[in-house]
Amino acid sequence: MVESMRLLVFYDGDCGFCNRSVAFILKKDRTKRIEFAAIQSEFTKNLFRDKGWEQPDLSTFYFYENGKKFEKSTGALKMAKYLKFPSSLMRVFWIIPRFIRDAVYDSIAKRRRSLSRDFCVMPSIEERKRFIST
Repeated sequence: MVESMRLLVFYDGDCGFCNRSVAFILKKDRTKRIEFAAIQSEFTKNLFRDKGWEQPDLSTFYFYENGKKFEKSTGALKMAKYLKFPSSLMRVFWIIPRFIRDAVYDSIAKRRRSLSRDFCVMPSIEERKRFIST
């Protein structure tokens, strides 16, 4: 079971753009508490099922914080508060209504595979401990 204080990013493990995003978060995470799970993993599938959530969509960024799941632009903005300055400034986008933020998010998500191809996260030994592989 996932503890309520756990911070998790769920991402498409087969997507170069998504893997670049994970690499960015690893580098910028000031807390070193954010963990990562591929959407395709059994862990993710089981967690979503156990929580009664709709099965995850590969084109959606999910962030789990304080026992709650956030998705798309809201998930990214919730996660941004854990990043180092100046990356944490992304939070200013809260002023934009969610339907606009998510429209931009959806536009990028549709093109994510062509934006960055064939990139694999190469975490350090210490960073590997933050990846849930089951």
